[in-house]
Formats: sequence, structure tokens, C-alpha cells
Amino acid sequence: MRCPFCASLEDKVIDSRVIRDGKAIRRRRECLSCGKRFTTYEYIESSPILVVKRDGKREEFQREKLEHGIREACHKRPVSAEQIEEAVEKIVGEILAMGKSEVQSVEIGEIVMKYLRSLDEVAYVRFASIYREFKDVAEFEDALKELEKFRQIEALKDAQLPIFDEEK
Repeated sequence: MRCPFCASLEDKVIDSRVIRDGKAIRRRRECLSCGKRFTTYEYIESSPILVVKRDGKREEFQREKLEHGIREACHKRPVSAEQIEEAVEKIVGEILAMGKSEVQSVEIGEIVMKYLRSLDEVAYVRFASIYREFKDVAEFEDALKELEKFRQIEALKDAQLPIFDEEK
């Protein structure tokens, strides 16, 4: 593994841990040339998923790109790195569970918005404004109305309504 500080290829593994429910390994390494420590991650390599963009171009799915988009949407919001990582894990899991070799970018965007809506409403609107390419204020208003409908549905789900006995 190349040291990110001095580019040396000589290092030793200090610690290894299984993470993400056994789907990855986190390794702490120490460079034998400069002595600095860094972290690497190992993932199981599966057959690549291609993302079909709106213009028809295809590119390989990149977890990092997905995570970057979510981090940008959550910038300066009360969302922890752990919450973002958990959302990314769930989104990637949902994409992999589709079992497709090609996934439309629109499908991925809808999945991301579903998780962001629950995570942080401002992050949701930020992401939606870029993803849906809002052109005017009316489109923002539509997104806010959609968010309000979601809130109402969630409130109904959370309400502990008493069961009425119809026998008199």
C-alpha cells in the first residue's frame, strides 16, 4: 500500500478490524519510511454496477461519489458522520439488492432522497434542488409540499391512536 505522505510502498499493519457487518476490513498501517500512520479499507469486490445517466452515458457506480453528494447536502447541518455513513450503507445495500448490472441514475436519486427526507429536511431540499434541477421557486414549493405530505404520513404512523370498541 502506498503511503499517502511519502509515497513509499513499505508499511506494516498495526491493527485490523472487521467492519460493516463483515463486509469490509479496516487496517491501520504505519509507513516504514516516514513513520506516519494511515488507514486503509478492504471491500469485497463484486461485479461492477453501471449507472445510466440521463443523457444515456454509462459510468461505473462509485460509492465515494454517492457519499460526497450526501455530505454536500448535509453540509453545516446537524447530521453526524456516522449518520451519513449509515445512510450510505443502506443506500448501497438497496442498490445492490436490486440485483441489476445497470441502474438508472434517476432510481439512485430517488433512493437517496428517501433517506435524506428522513435524515434532515434541509439536506433533502438541497439534494432535490440539484437532482431535480429546479428552475424556479414553484419547483421548490412543490418539493416542500411533498415534504409536508411525508411529515403528515409519518405523524399518522407515529400517533398512538386508541382502539375504539364498537360494541355498546
